[in-house]
Amino acid sequence: MADDIATSLRRIADALERLAPPAAQAPSFAGARLFRHDEAGGRFLPAPDFVLPLDLLVGVERQKMRLLECLERFAASLPANHVLLWGVRGAGKSSLAKAAFMAVSQAAPDLRLVEIDSDSVTGLPDLFEVFRGRRERFVVLCDDLSFEEGAAAAKALKSALEGGVAGPPDNVLLVATSNRRHLMPRTHAESGGPLAAAEDAEEEVSVSDRFGAWIGFGPMDQDAYLAAIHGYAERFSLSDPDLERRALQWARLRGARSGRVAWQFTRDLAGEQGKALPL
Repeated sequence: MADDIATSLRRIADALERLAPPAAQAPSFAGARLFRHDEAGGRFLPAPDFVLPLDLLVGVERQKMRLLECLERFAASLPANHVLLWGVRGAGKSSLAKAAFMAVSQAAPDLRLVEIDSDSVTGLPDLFEVFRGRRERFVVLCDDLSFEEGAAAAKALKSALEGGVAGPPDNVLLVATSNRRHLMPRTHAESGGPLAAAEDAEEEVSVSDRFGAWIGFGPMDQDAYLAAIHGYAERFSLSDPDLERRALQWARLRGARSGRVAWQFTRDLAGEQGKALPL
């Protein structure tokens, strides 16, 4: 009788073990420097190196040096502030973040960049805990960050940056880009009445205060725009006797001068001349 009970218990234990989910394995960050976080699947997907050289980003020298300073300190395990790159659209904020990371990572083999979607901000506290204690140092990039849905995402971001009772991981640096310095859309600020708007504004402005480094990007003037055009043309062996006139006409049709517009013109010119580009 006792043997039958023991056998039944072993069978039950074996069945429960088969039904139990497999133990979570620590993610691997070998084989790549750039990763994209798939929040739904809980995976870190390797991405190819960002190939646009840092020196091709013109008109943003001050911003470039400030960001490099922050990343170099972080890579060297020195104190570094989380970074908010904010300003006009198309100024090259995201490209600068990736190009600066690639430049710094050449001398920092344990440095990794993990890109997250802006709508995954609520998962940042858990994500930071995945990184805590690992030998790698992680730059977490959140592109086009804003708080369209109210305070929940703002509270999650503050929790991640402050780290709760354990404190924030010392091997994680958040770099976010936004068109807004205070991360809050005007329509949200004007909804819900004056008191609600003031409370939401205070909540969300307090999030931007958690970024110790604010790096602003203003509109690109004509000289900087043409310098970008000539830099791209020289780097990729593109020639046109009417290059500046065509580039300025392209900008007028787009209604803006920016690094993005300069790159789009360059892509069009390269396609016209049958030449390949790295991006």
